[in-house]
Amino acid sequence: MGLMYHIGLLGLGTVGGGVAQILTDPAGRHPLLKELAIAQVGVRNRHKPRAVELDPQLFTTDLESIVTNPNIDIVVEVLGGIEPARSLILKAIAHGKHIVTANKAVIARHGDEIFDAANAQGVYVMLEAAVAGGIPVIQALKQSLGANRIHSVTAILNGTTNYILTRMQQERGDFAPILADAQRLGYAEADPSADIEGWDAADKIAILASLAFGGRIRREEVYCEGISGITAVDITYAEKLGFRIKLLAIARQLSAQPLEVRVHPTLVPLEHPLAGVNDVFNAILLEAEPLGQVMFYGPGAGSGATASAVVADLINIAALLPQGRASHPLLTRQPDQLMPLLPMAEVDSRFYARVHAQDHPGVLGKLGTCFGHHNVSLESLVQIGSHNELAEIVIVTHHVREGEFRQAMAEIAQMSDIAAVPSILRVLGTS
Repeated sequence: MGLMYHIGLLGLGTVGGGVAQILTDPAGRHPLLKELAIAQVGVRNRHKPRAVELDPQLFTTDLESIVTNPNIDIVVEVLGGIEPARSLILKAIAHGKHIVTANKAVIARHGDEIFDAANAQGVYVMLEAAVAGGIPVIQALKQSLGANRIHSVTAILNGTTNYILTRMQQERGDFAPILADAQRLGYAEADPSADIEGWDAADKIAILASLAFGGRIRREEVYCEGISGITAVDITYAEKLGFRIKLLAIARQLSAQPLEVRVHPTLVPLEHPLAGVNDVFNAILLEAEPLGQVMFYGPGAGSGATASAVVADLINIAALLPQGRASHPLLTRQPDQLMPLLPMAEVDSRFYARVHAQDHPGVLGKLGTCFGHHNVSLESLVQIGSHNELAEIVIVTHHVREGEFRQAMAEIAQMSDIAAVPSILRVLGTS
């Protein structure tokens, strides 16, 4: 048996409990697990009943004492949120501890500061669990795909919104009652904002984009639009047109253009591999050269899935610890240049829009003329039915610059014949 490495665990909630479960039952798993021992566990309440049996003497409510404890080699941060997680990670690094974190928010917003500190101290910061739960996409981007030039990352990274959209599609139901039911069933948080507004997916795509394209991403520059405006009507029309609506996180770089990083609901063609990813599952589709397309699919959250990724990172660190300072060139994060992001007005996309118009002759012609003035080429412009004595018109465009499409829609919304523009959504299309 090799050396024994001591772990300080910050948090014993869903993920922390899952990590402790694996570490206390190493049989049949990687032999390096036998070299990892939990030395201290930071909790808010020492006396709360736990699903995993640990020696009560390991518990402390003083989280700072863990990150400064000289006997601890690796700190596992599974608290979530920005503070105190950020301060504790930085203090642990200052005390020479390696870090394993499942915290996408802290990495997306403060990753530069954390990686710079880690590089200066010669410690590893591992974050497989921060994106897509147990799906091994971070390690793949750092190691296995290194020979490739990545063109795009298109992903479903938030289980809550995918679950809600799946149910809306299956039940032809509206957003609010299905969200309420998802909260009752525990699939959505009491405050679901981070999920339904797309912020959680934006944190995750910022991290993936940084790894895939080798630069620093300012999280606040990532365009983010949530799903609360999606209606059963849109889902039905999308289906009729051959699409499913998904909350996609997209990072892509077209030749000679700045990087695009964005999160928004998107009409995905039914034959596309992401169209069939349902419920709380996550999937990441990478397009790379020379590999082509590769998709990672699996559970994006939950105790077992996320703990699987945390412990995989611990095993990686245990394998490297005998070498001393963090020196593995594929596992340390090098300082990179800041990558400017393409403004949304310049992004090239297809669009779907729904318009309520007076049922007069010539309205479709007026719409067509306005689109023509703004260089918007239409795939279809169809009057589908009527809504409160108004004609319901559904528009699908070819690829167009977003700024030009938005100008056309602003002009259309001002027309006297137009009563409302209830929805505008992007459509996934090959570039």
